Amino acid sequence: MERLQKVIAHAGVASRRKAEELIKQGKVKVNGKTVTELGTKVTASDKIEVEGVKIERENKVYYLFYKPSGVISAVSDDKNRKVVTDYFQHVEERIYPVGRLDYDTSGLLLLTNDGEFANLLTHPKYEVPKTYVARVKGLVKREVIKKLEKGIKLEDGMTAPSRAKVISADKQKDKTILEITIHEGRNRQVRRMLEAVGHPVQKLKRERYAFLHLTGLNAGEARELTPHEVKQLRSFAENGLHN
Repeated sequence: MERLQKVIAHAGVASRRKAEELIKQGKVKVNGKTVTELGTKVTASDKIEVEGVKIERENKVYYLFYKPSGVISAVSDDKNRKVVTDYFQHVEERIYPVGRLDYDTSGLLLLTNDGEFANLLTHPKYEVPKTYVARVKGLVKREVIKKLEKGIKLEDGMTAPSRAKVISADKQKDKTILEITIHEGRNRQVRRMLEAVGHPVQKLKRERYAFLHLTGLNAGEARELTPHEVKQLRSFAENGLHN
């Protein structure tokens, strides 16, 4: 069962806030009866009408997208920059990104129209691991790796322990390629962590999200998640299978 205003919003009729107003104004009927209670919950079989028009519910869809650098993780942008949904013009459903990747970060991003699924994966208590590969300035020493793994003090508090390892280092070019796995979703977290230990990021890519990876995709390409992958992700988050 889902809240009535949420179902109306997901059907693309109005925003959730506007849907709440329509309910309070007595403009919504469920199975022929006017409903004004905001806490009302409905099932998939209930007939919902908004201002006399029956709403059509969207199918739930789930996509894995290889976001290129220089694209906004949003459905619109007031500066008219490219957004992730520009790559999904063929998709009829109103999808949106699960969490976000910075404008200048590339890599794995999920998009869906399933709000419950999105909330499950982004809720801090479920700690879904996200693995990044970063090219940073300088040669990263073992003690820096230990610091990253223990947690870094940022202006918004200590980060949770992470996993980190050096993939390669280039003395001549004074750069290191690192892999780092975090379980939080703070804004620009990996960049801020690496900046804090004196190794500013030159390039950043999210390679994995839970057990999902980018194999077979080029930047700007996407594929639908299989029903099994969707089920696995739910189970992964709810049962803490990463622990």
